[in-house]
Amino acid sequence: MKKKQTAIAVVLAAVALAACGGDDDSSSDDAPETSDAPADDSSDDADSSEEPSDEGDDTTDDTTDDAATEDETSGDDMAEGEDITLWLAGTDTPEAALTYLTDTYSAMNGGELSIEQIGWGDLIPSLTAALPDSSSTPDVFETGNTQTATFTAVGAYSDLTPHYEELGGDALLQGFVEAGSVGDTVYSLPYYFGSRFAWYRKDLYEAAGVAEPATLQEFTDVNATLKSAGSGAYIPGQDWRDGIAWIFANGGDLATYDGGEWTASLSSPESIAGMEMWQELFTTASVAGATDTDATAYQAINDDFLPDTDVATTLAPNWAYWSLGDISENDEGEAVATWNPDTFGAYALPGVDGGIAPVFAGGSNIGISAASEHQDAALELMTIIFSDEYQTILAQNGLGPANTEFGSVYVDSAADPAIAQISLDTAAAAKLTPAAPGWTAVEEQQLLEQYFQAVAEGGDVASLAAEYDDKINDVING
Repeated sequence: MKKKQTAIAVVLAAVALAACGGDDDSSSDDAPETSDAPADDSSDDADSSEEPSDEGDDTTDDTTDDAATEDETSGDDMAEGEDITLWLAGTDTPEAALTYLTDTYSAMNGGELSIEQIGWGDLIPSLTAALPDSSSTPDVFETGNTQTATFTAVGAYSDLTPHYEELGGDALLQGFVEAGSVGDTVYSLPYYFGSRFAWYRKDLYEAAGVAEPATLQEFTDVNATLKSAGSGAYIPGQDWRDGIAWIFANGGDLATYDGGEWTASLSSPESIAGMEMWQELFTTASVAGATDTDATAYQAINDDFLPDTDVATTLAPNWAYWSLGDISENDEGEAVATWNPDTFGAYALPGVDGGIAPVFAGGSNIGISAASEHQDAALELMTIIFSDEYQTILAQNGLGPANTEFGSVYVDSAADPAIAQISLDTAAAAKLTPAAPGWTAVEEQQLLEQYFQAVAEGGDVASLAAEYDDKINDVING
């Protein structure tokens, strides 16, 4: 056990150091973007499946499998009367869900469940410090889906494979299952999903004589027409989380997996075609700047978002619904938005030849710490989290449920079922970032923000793609 914990500590420390190599101007506000937090307007993400071919290749390092399976969970005899700790990321989980977890665990087990909500900006350093030590580790913990592969690769999770079917099996979001797996061994499972699509102003579209686009090129053309008419699209230059849809839609990818190794693929012909298409969109249709981020894009089509121009279109996660609409003051004098379906609308980003483009899905995974001394009790908590009752609570509170069988509950419970249906449809067509052990370092160093900004500033796409492939390759394999 001590040998395994030391290995985890060394690798996680390396992840933390890689994170320190990022832009000094980076802020923790960017971290929630991995989750598409549906309830916290101060963060952007949370962002459903593209599994790398042969990700389950037997070439995976044996030390990873040994480390992750040494403490394999066993649910044959559920523990009784054990106090355990759950770490959740951010404040996305609604109060009703938290109460259900603590009450149900106490009733079933007799022990006490302590829940700590760790801010997204603090999540990686907190886990890095706590996971290797059985005296400090949470028993069950949540990570953003783009962070999950790193923790899987270093053996931070216990093996859930024997319990996969009872926790939902193939009804679970498979892209998230892949992100939490090594080969055929499952270490973490989806907690909730978020998806991305276009939000627009019906009044501005009508005034410019344009309609919802049917193809990805039409999306550029429509928004270029809108810009000529005095509005346009808010496409921030650093917004890779929305922008990678152009790479995916053209058949490209961020990285590929072959022979046990990940290789960046921004310079593939398909990826270059996608970025050249995105560059045209930015140049001809965007009213955002090259250095702008996606931090406030979810508010962009509200009145007076920009001082000198209207914004007709923005790309944002499904939870933007709660931040868009007619602006008024509440009793506390705070500005609040109320969705007005006569003025505001949404549609799925179309693909190159129509249909739905594969957007980046946000969300998070959840699993049992390999260092936990309460494996059976932690598994009992996992059965509660993936129960019909808990999945229903998540769906009713606007979080895309991990179990796809509860999609109808998610839609029927939504304030606007039509918007919720778009969210489900786009999630079904979505992709994740590579399930590579070093992907967290790619994000922490803001390599994609830098790449997209350079393209937005008019740089040669092929040259920039090759440059950033090299930078990504330096860290992507951990």
